[in-house]
Amino acid sequence: MAGDKANSDVGILKEIAELLNEGTELNTVLAEVLRRLLQITGLETGWIFLIDAQGDYQLAATVELPPALSMDNFAPMCEGGCWCVDRYNDGRLNKATNIFECKRLEDAINNKSGETNGLTHHATVPLRAGNEKFGVMNVGSPNKTHFKKDELALLEAVAFQIGTAIKRIRLAQQEQELALAAERNRLARDLHDSVNQLLFSLSLTARAGTEMADTPELKDTFSYIQDLAQEAQGEMRALIWQLRPRGLENGIICALAGYAEMLNLPLETKVMGVSSLPGKVEEALWRIGQEALANCKKHSQAEIVHLTLDSARSQVEMQIQDDGAGFNFNPEKELPSLGLKSMQTRAYSLGGKLEILSKPGEGTMIIVMIPI
Repeated sequence: MAGDKANSDVGILKEIAELLNEGTELNTVLAEVLRRLLQITGLETGWIFLIDAQGDYQLAATVELPPALSMDNFAPMCEGGCWCVDRYNDGRLNKATNIFECKRLEDAINNKSGETNGLTHHATVPLRAGNEKFGVMNVGSPNKTHFKKDELALLEAVAFQIGTAIKRIRLAQQEQELALAAERNRLARDLHDSVNQLLFSLSLTARAGTEMADTPELKDTFSYIQDLAQEAQGEMRALIWQLRPRGLENGIICALAGYAEMLNLPLETKVMGVSSLPGKVEEALWRIGQEALANCKKHSQAEIVHLTLDSARSQVEMQIQDDGAGFNFNPEKELPSLGLKSMQTRAYSLGGKLEILSKPGEGTMIIVMIPI
């Protein structure tokens, strides 16, 4: 019998490993693995919290949560504290552990906020790879109040597999981001060395043609070509900035100030809080900021733009406000431009949010908030 049990556990670990090795999108992988683990073990409910270095948690995967926990788009799971997260953050949760009472379920029962479907307890397993920790996996079933040692050992082995997969996927994402940055830098160099130089040569040639032309019509033609070439040069410089911002190595404020100067856009800046930001966050703020400043230049006819960066322990907030024309904006409707949608997508991709405040004649304010 013991041999049959060992073979069964090995089969489970093999199947889980195959699922983990196939996936590249983290939350999708976690949801698939959690669902399969519950099917194989006969358990009914599970969820995974990913927890960052600051102790903030994110609900990354769920399977068959009772109504009391899944109501309002899983709101009871996304706010407040609980035993497993607290123990994880203070360093006391280092191995698979029985949870004799779940605080979130207990609160739901006490507040009569929804059906728990008989679920009162769960096991908690930390997700680890070596010395790195990534979060916790919780599993349980109705009326199951205790997990045996061999059940916890199996869950712990699966959790180690999940932790290793999380590390692999995140390393792969970092490599992709570095490769993308390198490709942008290469493209920026190529544009500067080839197309930008050709446009400069065209502008000089058109200027010489203007001086040498012997008829007004011909002078006007060369002058028009020179104006077009210079306008194209300006667009090219802006594109090169977007691909490889000079000054970002000195911080987001220096980069945005330099971009505003290139656009000939007066900019006042104010910085509060710490200045060092994670690379992903700084990159997102740069892309959002450049789109906002470009909109100020193209559409608002603003005389001055105010940029404020306020970073605290858990969040950075950037505000870009102009005194320009403004526009009719309804937050209940779809964003009116691709640029604004792109800004919103960048903020959302890092767990942040974007707010737009604007009225005709009263200017526009862009507010972006991203957790750090």
